[in-house]
Amino acid sequence: MPRPPVASRSTVQSLLRATHRTHCGCPICASPLTAPQDILAAANAIRSGGRSKQLNRSYATPVDVPTEYAFEVAASNLRFGEGVTREVGLDFKNQNARKVGVFTDKTVGKLLPMKMAIESLEQAGVKYEVFDRTRVEPNQSSWEDAISFAKEHDFSHFLAVGGGSVIDTCKVANLFTCYPEAELLDFVNAPIGKGLPIHKTLRPLIAVPTTAGTGSETTGTAIFDYSPLSAKTGIANRAMRPLLGIVDPLNTDSCPREVHISSGLDVLFHALESWTAIPFDQRIPRPSNPALRPAYQGRNPISDVFSEWALRQTVHNLPRVAKDGGDSQAKSSMLLASTFAGIGFGNAGVHLCHGISYPISGLNYSKGRYKHTGYEVDHPIVPHGISVALTGPAVFNFTAPSAPDRHRAAAEIFNEFQPDGIDTSRIPDSDIGPLLHDRIARFLVGLDVPRGLEKVGYGTGDITDLVKGTLPQRRVLDLAPGFSGNDGQEELSRIIEHAMSF
Repeated sequence: MPRPPVASRSTVQSLLRATHRTHCGCPICASPLTAPQDILAAANAIRSGGRSKQLNRSYATPVDVPTEYAFEVAASNLRFGEGVTREVGLDFKNQNARKVGVFTDKTVGKLLPMKMAIESLEQAGVKYEVFDRTRVEPNQSSWEDAISFAKEHDFSHFLAVGGGSVIDTCKVANLFTCYPEAELLDFVNAPIGKGLPIHKTLRPLIAVPTTAGTGSETTGTAIFDYSPLSAKTGIANRAMRPLLGIVDPLNTDSCPREVHISSGLDVLFHALESWTAIPFDQRIPRPSNPALRPAYQGRNPISDVFSEWALRQTVHNLPRVAKDGGDSQAKSSMLLASTFAGIGFGNAGVHLCHGISYPISGLNYSKGRYKHTGYEVDHPIVPHGISVALTGPAVFNFTAPSAPDRHRAAAEIFNEFQPDGIDTSRIPDSDIGPLLHDRIARFLVGLDVPRGLEKVGYGTGDITDLVKGTLPQRRVLDLAPGFSGNDGQEELSRIIEHAMSF
């Protein structure tokens, strides 16, 4: 019997839309923006054994390089509620903790979150030592200081009380307690470090975030300023995930307005970047061993749920927090959004805004020496959320052609809470990038964010150095859509030039 003809792609898509909308009502499958494409992508990957040729990404990719065919979802255990910080003592007592290393910084060390944590440890009879020398935006020296402290005390358990800088520093102190002979760069992401795998089970770590931003309580990522390159890099491995994240809305009450805004912008771009990262089945190469599958894998139907929800909550609530620091409902929503975004990007990854932010922060010490208001530090600082946001409008103008429907959905979320009178549905795909650029820019201006790289001391003469500092960030750049068969140097130059002002 002759073989029947192969159905066309359009026929398959039509059948998928029809059956899928009729029979499936889950949040992801109900979305016309993602469902047929995601199912087709998964089918292509399965059918080809991971060698899918449906590569919408414009890299010059050899067709015989196996693409990814699977994704994993991992996150810390979470506990959410007002006052739950007071439970940490019993948590450690239940784990028979011998001695807990409590990591914080000089500012948080004087505030309610630390007071609740220490009282809880003492009431439970748990021994502890406090390290409060964490640097806001840590560098290799501050990490080495924390590592030495941890090795000296040989803690059985760890507690981080603070923002992302504190939690990341605590993760690294835990890591090198378990690998006392290792060098700092052994586990740092390649090509800056060796990127060695982590085979040991680390000691239990509980993270208590005091900002609504990094989502570090949910991820195995830790970031620092690597001074020799004047750029940020880090370690990303699921083994470093905290055992438990204590998400307590009371802990953000003491944040200044500027810290709320910067932290909230980190949430915004965690969500936007993970929502628009390349699909997991377009990432190459497929790992030869599941233990080598990276934490940042590309977007997938599960990360999408967390990323989109976090994006919507942030666009709605961050302006409310900026306007009224006493809006407890908005602050609680932002803290939960930070956690959701952490789960989203902790599995899907981020891309260009974060990749370019690392040299923006690192080169600031020698170039602009910009110091953002609201931060009690003795050194120049472009806070992480601000450094990420500065390129946001330009980045998403650039990435929009790679997935117009996803960028259209993001643009509509901004319009839902800050309407501009433009009907998003009537905008052609070719104009979605400029539309999203303008809506992101308007959102940032409303939060008093510096209007582009020029406002923090950079000029067109710094583009080459900013590109040079971005190129080593392959962990995130390889998840970026829109590059054209090279390392992205030309594209990055255009994006950074466009980001000088908005």
